[in-house]
Amino acid sequence: MSEGTIDNPIPRHRVLAKVVKPRGDRYDEVLTPDALLFLADLERRFGPQRRILLDNRRFMQERFDDGEMPVQPPETQHIRNSVWEVAPCPSALQDRRVEITGPVDRKMMINALNCGAKVFMADFEDASSPTFANMIEGQINMMDYARGTLSLKTEKKSYTLNDETATLMVRPRGWHLEEHGITVDGKPMSASLVDFGLHIFHNGKLLADSGRGPFYYLPKMESYQEARLWNDVFNFAQVFVDIPNGTIKTTVLIETLPAAFQMEEILYVLRNHITGLNCGRWDYIFSYIKTLRNHKKFVLPERAQVGMDRDFLKAYSERLIEVCHKRRAHAMGGMAAQIPVKNNPEANTAAFSKVRADKLREARAGHDGTWVAHPDLVPVAMEVFDAEMPKKHQIHSKRAYPRISDEALLSPHSGTITEAGIRTNISVGVQYIAAWLCGRGAVPIHNLMEDAATAEISRTQIWQWLRHKAAIVMAEGSDGVMTTELFSKMFDEELDAMKEEMGRDAYIAGRFPEAARVFEKSATSVDLPEFLTLPAYEILEK
Repeated sequence: MSEGTIDNPIPRHRVLAKVVKPRGDRYDEVLTPDALLFLADLERRFGPQRRILLDNRRFMQERFDDGEMPVQPPETQHIRNSVWEVAPCPSALQDRRVEITGPVDRKMMINALNCGAKVFMADFEDASSPTFANMIEGQINMMDYARGTLSLKTEKKSYTLNDETATLMVRPRGWHLEEHGITVDGKPMSASLVDFGLHIFHNGKLLADSGRGPFYYLPKMESYQEARLWNDVFNFAQVFVDIPNGTIKTTVLIETLPAAFQMEEILYVLRNHITGLNCGRWDYIFSYIKTLRNHKKFVLPERAQVGMDRDFLKAYSERLIEVCHKRRAHAMGGMAAQIPVKNNPEANTAAFSKVRADKLREARAGHDGTWVAHPDLVPVAMEVFDAEMPKKHQIHSKRAYPRISDEALLSPHSGTITEAGIRTNISVGVQYIAAWLCGRGAVPIHNLMEDAATAEISRTQIWQWLRHKAAIVMAEGSDGVMTTELFSKMFDEELDAMKEEMGRDAYIAGRFPEAARVFEKSATSVDLPEFLTLPAYEILEK
């Protein structure tokens, strides 16, 4: 397949995907003519169905806006009622008691793989800002990992992989995102197909031959039809790279409200390739708000009060465990966003205690593993799961799981909204977007490791509170109502505080003015934007 280049196209029936962004060092190792031909084939085969499924999301949201509630699909009752299990799990994914997640940055990858976790999820999505450089350099890192050459030498330190490392899983971007740096037939490619396609093309055979993969985490799906499209992609890719069908293994993040009503269907359509489901709790909160946005009874209190031990989140976690174990799949717990607090022993102890309590809840509920965001928290989570789960997982546990109704998944969540909570949403949301526009996707803010889901919750909560004129407890203790005027006043005050703290030049250089505009528009628009990252992506590399 050596004939033809980007500048001298080969015949139309073998047109390559076109790279329209500048290439950096080693990019040609990733963006080879053969790899670009494979990407073009993926986009032409599966891109049209992806667009149809995205249209279906919008149609479904219109029905939710009009009062219809999510339910388990009646046409798939035979799947829920019949006897079947997912395919056996490979040995590399049997024990997943502690997983760490992070961006595809080279140093962070090495540290995460060496930290003692069982699995490292390299995240091209929420923990990475999708600059073209970040995405392609992440693929270079993936290639070096597969070939045993992943290392880094800086002026201060050299980084190499230990003899024993975590198992690598790759999280491509969601179906809703596009990659503007690579086009097919003049249109941007699906970001999902770019991330998956480049990884499987260059590394699939190597990882399969060594028993290390290829393994993936799939985000943001809203229906079993979207999962079935991934299954079609897997089937095609395995033939192309010459590995046995079923070698690809994936875990699906249940991080949208509609998907929570289709867990068994998602497992079923991916049953030859799936090993489990994961409670993507932060995106799930965002999706709960977005899906039920028109209905006042589902207004959520401020983020700090939305805990996994209550109401709709507890029901969601329990249904995921029950469904997974029924079908012999791993039921993975959610992220502990806490990070070590330097120079404050009391706050550090409190953060570690919160993580320990969260992981104890998950292990006792029946989860087979959990997520942490920082290497120092791996031993904390590992200690809890080692004590509560002496075997590799709890899939074969004889415990009786509660049957969770559809109504329980929609339980309203009680709590309050305070002026401080509103100000925190503004501050955290703008800070995160500014960092994202500067190329960073995993950002420590207020002693938590935040990713894109943080900004999504922050701006959708404000939109929801404005939409329904939510009651607020003001700083002085009086009662208030959320209005556009009140929000604008707080918004301006929070921005002024940021400018004063960092200085005008740093504020501008840090892209805070652009971040503020994106946040304000998405939080106050008449129609709630689907994803914050879509308008932000349009200005990311300008």
